[in-house]
Amino acid sequence: MSDEERNPDGAPFAALLDSLYETPNRLAQLTAGLSLAELRLKNSEDEFSALENLCHLRDLELQGYTPRINRMLDESGPALADFDGARMAAESNYNSEQPDVALQTFQTVRRENVEKLRSLTEEQLEREGMLEGVGKITLRRLAEMMREHDEGHLSAVGTLRQQLERQRSYQNRER
Repeated sequence: MSDEERNPDGAPFAALLDSLYETPNRLAQLTAGLSLAELRLKNSEDEFSALENLCHLRDLELQGYTPRINRMLDESGPALADFDGARMAAESNYNSEQPDVALQTFQTVRRENVEKLRSLTEEQLEREGMLEGVGKITLRRLAEMMREHDEGHLSAVGTLRQQLERQRSYQNRER
């Protein structure tokens, strides 16, 4: 596959993979310096804390993306199950987990998946599967969906960080 191979949004596929590879680093930067209490802070019961966002991304990588990539490479047109992140979060006590361990696991598995995607031929990137609730997708489209999903969670964690920094700033002025 050449670097000139482009996604529908015009970006080179290699740049998309670079973005996926960097997501764990971006999460680490967004959460650096936050206390465990701050990582567990939620704006509401309907929203994830920064730690819950991290654990969700880890579990989706492990239980959603990895099996999908492997099945699309190994099987012809597999039926791919949806990943119910809300159910998983409700059943798992993400806010009791250790952020460093969750981040390291996410980083390891994400990098393995990106390296696998980097190694694929153009023909392999066009292999298809039927994703529940979405329909027919290719491996290339799955990578695009991964980036879209990452961006949503990175934005949410960034917003939480900004809120915490404003609170800190306000508290420091009050002293």
